[in-house]
Amino acid sequence: MGALAASIASHVPPGLLASLAALPNPGELVRRAVRLEDELRELLRLNGRDGATAEQGGANRAQQTRERFLRAYERLKSELLDDRTFNFDFTDETRQWVAKMMDYNVPGGKLNRGLSVIDSYMLLREGTEVDDEDFYLACVLGWCIEWLQASALVLDDITDNAYTRRDNLCWYKLPTVGLSAINDGVLLKCHVQAIIKRYFKEKFYFVDLMELWNEIGLQTAMGQMLDLITTHTGAKDLARYRIQGYRRIVKYKTSYYSFYLPVACALLLNGAKLSDYVDLKNVLIEMGVYFQIQDDYLDCFGDPQVIGKVGTDIEDYKCSWLIVQAMELANENEMKILYENYGKSSPECVAAVKNVYKELDLQDIFLEYESRVYKHLVSTIDAEPDRAIREILKIFLKKIYRRKK
Repeated sequence: MGALAASIASHVPPGLLASLAALPNPGELVRRAVRLEDELRELLRLNGRDGATAEQGGANRAQQTRERFLRAYERLKSELLDDRTFNFDFTDETRQWVAKMMDYNVPGGKLNRGLSVIDSYMLLREGTEVDDEDFYLACVLGWCIEWLQASALVLDDITDNAYTRRDNLCWYKLPTVGLSAINDGVLLKCHVQAIIKRYFKEKFYFVDLMELWNEIGLQTAMGQMLDLITTHTGAKDLARYRIQGYRRIVKYKTSYYSFYLPVACALLLNGAKLSDYVDLKNVLIEMGVYFQIQDDYLDCFGDPQVIGKVGTDIEDYKCSWLIVQAMELANENEMKILYENYGKSSPECVAAVKNVYKELDLQDIFLEYESRVYKHLVSTIDAEPDRAIREILKIFLKKIYRRKK
């Protein structure tokens, strides 16, 4: 149970606590405790008028920021298609293809990575005026991250033989696209370099910005390579799936570009030196690992209608957090079931693996992990002396804690 629930336990009717304590299944106790804490948080939020007013104001600002961010996409897309500065000699056919490809793949997600650049930048600039040009530059770098994300997903879906993405067919699954999506994924990544060069070439931090993007690009590609080698190369052996290897994959494939890159871009926009923020980088990387573990959990136990895709980690023989945990906890019979069924697309095989996960109480183990890592991150954030950095980290944690998609 979280700190909030514990702090007000004295106000909870004794009969309720007694009924929880009497539950025969410890896992059910954990789940009910989590739900109780959520209800208590919601009650406090609803009963605190000042807090509710502040939250409504924050929601309005977030909506305005999102609208300005989306307008920036239209401008960037138009420039990529029509501006001679980019030196593209499009025919009408190629222009239509690229426009459709960008609209299908770039702006359709939650946009958390891109918006995080703006949120972080505005916190770093708190107390000073941010003009339209500075705000737009933050939008540009935010969209560069969304472009990079789109490139990664287009290519990742092909290698994973995925079927749906963001409530739609994967781009390569469209009859008119197919494996030409490989070139589209490469093109999306090339767009990033063109956009950064156009808008930041004359900035004093241009070299640092390019080095950051090149470094993150290499790290992300290396993470993808580790994932593919572990999953698809050599004889299939679940014994290779251990937590050290898993964390290495996640760190490079997800954490750097999803969590560190948005904040690093905001820091450079604000004239900072990234070498002064190593501790911040480490916290963001740890958040990225937590985020990916959530993703692995939702791939198996999440609602496809909510997460926007049908999970295929079991069928794809993925080195996911769930299989890593199962390999550590399974008995001889459960291990036999995993070896016989993991990585097979048959619904019966997938169901057999999920049944082992349930027997091992992996849902409860995940909830316990989430509670533990949340407390650790909160403690680390509270110890951060820089208020702006502290608020940036709080925003990131709030976005991902107990997310459902």
